[in-house]
Amino acid sequence: MAEAGQVSARTTRPGPVSAPATPILEVDAKLATWRPTGIGELDRVLGGGLVPGAVVLVAGEPGIGKSTLLLDACGKAGRSGLRVLYVTGEESAAQVRLRAERIEALARTLYLAAETDLGAVLAHIDAVQPDLVVVDSVQTIGSSQIDGAAGNVAQVREVAAALIAVAKSRGIATLLVGHVTKDGSIAGPRVLEHLVDVVVQFEGERHSRLRLVRAVKNRYGPTDEVGCCDLSDAGIIGLADPSGLFLSERASSVPGTCVTVTLEGRRPLLVEVQSLVAGTQAPNPRRATSGLDSSRVAMVLAVLDRRAQLPLAASDVYLSTIGGVRVSEPAADLAIALAVGSAALDRPLRPATVAFGEVGLAGEIRPVSGAPRRLAEAARLGFSTAIVPPGVLGSGALPEGLNIIEAGDLTTAMHGASARAH
Repeated sequence: MAEAGQVSARTTRPGPVSAPATPILEVDAKLATWRPTGIGELDRVLGGGLVPGAVVLVAGEPGIGKSTLLLDACGKAGRSGLRVLYVTGEESAAQVRLRAERIEALARTLYLAAETDLGAVLAHIDAVQPDLVVVDSVQTIGSSQIDGAAGNVAQVREVAAALIAVAKSRGIATLLVGHVTKDGSIAGPRVLEHLVDVVVQFEGERHSRLRLVRAVKNRYGPTDEVGCCDLSDAGIIGLADPSGLFLSERASSVPGTCVTVTLEGRRPLLVEVQSLVAGTQAPNPRRATSGLDSSRVAMVLAVLDRRAQLPLAASDVYLSTIGGVRVSEPAADLAIALAVGSAALDRPLRPATVAFGEVGLAGEIRPVSGAPRRLAEAARLGFSTAIVPPGVLGSGALPEGLNIIEAGDLTTAMHGASARAH
């Protein structure tokens, strides 16, 4: 008998096992091979495709295109011979059918079910015996065994656990659509992200055609890949070479523009930064940005004023990127500085020039990662000059035919990029 105050440990008795333990060398790895979705950019992010039994959580803001992307994947999977079940808790089956017609996602083996009860969803899975299940969205499905409305913490946990259990036991690839909160995080309990195998973020500006697919968590592949898609009237189209969306087409150089190379995961993208500097009589000049980090822009403007003797205190400064892409990495600092300098002095930069590098508070230009990859992409797209931080020339194999100018500070970079200097 336990003494007073002593806590007795509770033990669980051994119970029946679902299957005996198997030596790892005898486990059939073919059961976890990828099946391509037919959307190359989505496959790139997933690591090759969907794994049977894998559960993928796709999150994004309302209206960003999650349902369109997954319906397109369902149509392609159905036409490849797979049985697909698309469960919608937000629309009627007729509404989904109309969207499928618009994006040409119809298939004979694609089944639609408009349900909001977990028991009914599981019954549909039993009846259809699908290879792929899409639930749009997990927050709209509720269980009658749990108190509370669909979407609360207990309901989301129960629904996700039940769907994951079915997916794992039957080898069904499952895609769950998740809502996001105002700050962009996935709604519902954080345990939901731990339960699933892959967490994919679908991002983009509402008024832009560009959509980015990122893997935040991936048990079957890398998490530093980014897929680029174009949202059009015909649906979502993968962009294997999206840099053209972020570059303007003009016959001659214009003051206030500079092209940089940013890395989205492991993928280099060329983005054009545009700047307009206009004099003002207002005591507090405006600083407006679109697609750029406003705090980094403010820092670069202060460095230009102090270290490069560029008078900006009596001017409004406007900065924007082309194509709606958002650039936040420090490698864009140098392009921002050169674009503002070009606009303030009303001098265009030399044609076919790219620039990347982090700007420090002392006016120095610091190295950034992936310089050879950035330069290779710039050379592939026909750029002839690159303004880069010191040390790039000795960083490895560099593309031929590209004039690389190393600049240790802003003054040197502005002189090297100026069209009048050459």
